[in-house]
Amino acid sequence: MSIFGPRALSCFLISAAIGSLAAAQAPAPAAHAPAPPVVKEGTTVKVSQHVYLIPDEKAPMVPNVGIIVGSKATLVVDPGMGIKSGEVVLREARKISKNAELYIVNTHFHPEHTTGEAAFPASAKIVRAVAQQQDIDEMGLKWVGNFSSRSPVIAEVLQGIDGFRVPAELFEKEKTLDLGGVRVRLMRLGPGHTRGDTVVFVEGDRVLFSGDLAMKQLFPAFATPQSRSQSWLASLDQLDALKPRTVIGAHFPVSDASVIGEYRGYLKALQARVAELKKQGKTSDETAELLRAEFHAKYPDWSQPLRVHPAATVIYSELK
Repeated sequence: MSIFGPRALSCFLISAAIGSLAAAQAPAPAAHAPAPPVVKEGTTVKVSQHVYLIPDEKAPMVPNVGIIVGSKATLVVDPGMGIKSGEVVLREARKISKNAELYIVNTHFHPEHTTGEAAFPASAKIVRAVAQQQDIDEMGLKWVGNFSSRSPVIAEVLQGIDGFRVPAELFEKEKTLDLGGVRVRLMRLGPGHTRGDTVVFVEGDRVLFSGDLAMKQLFPAFATPQSRSQSWLASLDQLDALKPRTVIGAHFPVSDASVIGEYRGYLKALQARVAELKKQGKTSDETAELLRAEFHAKYPDWSQPLRVHPAATVIYSELK
């Protein structure tokens, strides 16, 4: 039996699962030091009429960075980790757009999605959900410290990050930005991956930046104490209602709307199996261990099967 309670164990396993991301995705050991998790310059691709993407190329702790261009303003989604990433993203944005007006939106508070904002000029306007700001206030610098402690390479990338930018505007549930002929909906959903999960939907182009709420072939991570499966499923229903043509998760390849259904199918199947095993008298630990192996076999092409364990633990605690 675990010495942890269900919620404490969940948080411990969440940290372990997310902390293993770099090791699980990294190539075999080589003589040279690992590449720093910095957004890669010169790789920007056009996704639709108004949307550009700097792809993560499956690099650990590097996000898919969005650049959305209207006639009067440009919006950056998730400017990467640390000042160097932010500088790359800013240079790439300026190659695409000469707009003086800049906005930044983060899909959630984790350092690889937020701390690149430090490289942007003071005139850049950060628009943030109230719940995401709460995550930053309560956990932001703790996660910067967590990431920095993982290796000297990561610590160097995060050097100089001792706080977060103050947002120009906060919103509760939804905010629409007019970039000049391009309407972008910002929606706070969840709690799913985090309490302040925020998605970005470019209406005319039907491109959705789904954050960690829906990603291609990557197990979802229940990453904060507020994470819940039921609210995650409700968020997926709201994403489906948008009818996106293109879905860009926070990490891994660009997909279409089918990725939303894939996450729904996984979460519902996990809920059902957790309920069955709990009814049989299995403990939370036993259930999570069994289902980690079971769902790794069921989804062999998905990365980060360790994430099944904390997900099952969270779901177990939700069941009455």
